[in-house]
Amino acid sequence: MARPPLGHRPSRPLRDRPATATRRAAALAAVTLLGAVAGPTASAASPSPSPSNLPVGLYGTADPTYNGVWRQSTALLALSSVKVAPAREAVDWLVGQQCADGGFTTYRANPDKACAPKTEDTNSVAVAVQALAAVGGHGTTVSKAVHWLKSVQNSDGGWGYQPYTPSDANSTAVAIGALAAPGEDVASVTRGGKSPYDALLSLQLGCGTKGVQDAQRGAFAYQPDKSGTLTANDKATADAAFAALGKGYVIGAPAKNTDPKAFDCSATQKANDPTTAAAAASAYLAATLSAGGDHLTTAQPGSSQKTPDYGTTADAVLALAAGGHADAAKKPYQWLTKNAGGWAKGDPAALGSLILASGAAGANPHDFAGADLVQQLVNTGPRPDETATPSPSADHKDDGGGMSVWWIVGAGLIAGIGIGWAFSMRNKKRV
Repeated sequence: MARPPLGHRPSRPLRDRPATATRRAAALAAVTLLGAVAGPTASAASPSPSPSNLPVGLYGTADPTYNGVWRQSTALLALSSVKVAPAREAVDWLVGQQCADGGFTTYRANPDKACAPKTEDTNSVAVAVQALAAVGGHGTTVSKAVHWLKSVQNSDGGWGYQPYTPSDANSTAVAIGALAAPGEDVASVTRGGKSPYDALLSLQLGCGTKGVQDAQRGAFAYQPDKSGTLTANDKATADAAFAALGKGYVIGAPAKNTDPKAFDCSATQKANDPTTAAAAASAYLAATLSAGGDHLTTAQPGSSQKTPDYGTTADAVLALAAGGHADAAKKPYQWLTKNAGGWAKGDPAALGSLILASGAAGANPHDFAGADLVQQLVNTGPRPDETATPSPSADHKDDGGGMSVWWIVGAGLIAGIGIGWAFSMRNKKRV
């Protein structure tokens, strides 16, 4: 998950950063690099929310200005993936963040105030679509958001972080997941005769890419630099590897193992083949993970010292599992179980990412080196819905779109929640 892994944005080179930090940094970078206001204008003029005045239904107690929609969506995706029905108020909060034109911003402090188009971003829209399609019951919201994504598609078939900015691998990847979630034919969503796959594959370092070392072939760049040069980016590669297969953030464990296949530059490669591209990206990730001790690293701006990138490592688990590379996916997941507990503590986006990685690795998210990731995520927000088949709220009736996957909370989970849990935990300060 993010991160631009959660998170994702300019630069994931800002995206090379750990997932939870990336989305906040990306939004800030959008202000500097694009000359636009990243995040909701309304909240920029008012004090940041404190734990005591956060919106009802929101997961987490940290300032949601730069990641509210992302972390909420990740939490909903993760809970739905383990058959826990999120609280209706949590889902309604996300639905209420949608702008009138179908878009989303990173966070709307005042949903009654109209959105400024320049504050909307493709990543928030795309992850919200994936989350709402997963929980079900909000087809109108999903359809409007998908229509918004299609309306801001670039002429190369891809998307940038904000509408009509140059396409990047991460934004295009999360948009592909959003199109796939409600059942859109991704390849048929074109602009200028180009599909999202065309835009994505144009950012891969392939056999014909000049000046590329063999070890980097198969990787994806976030964007070309000013000279048009592509530089391998681990976050972009992880996102692109499962997006090229038409998949979003919820990925099941492979039934059997296949080894990732790198580009064979001595043979003729089939042009614009997403499956071949995804396999080569997975081969790059597997080699990079192995060389790095089964995890990926990143350097923060202004520093040459690389540190573990937990969020992108979790995304790499998704990428490898999506391609059927079960053995390769389990190694970084095992590293995460030994090292990522502190990173994720109290952070709904990080916890959600680890739960999604657990599902992709075929592991038990209730036993993450002895910790229950699901319970930890539940503890960051409102009490889960105990109804097996809840109906949509009156304000957000379903028009038939989206697939419902609401489930009853398991008896063991309910027993662990306790009386009065929701309100006491919602106001508790978290790391």
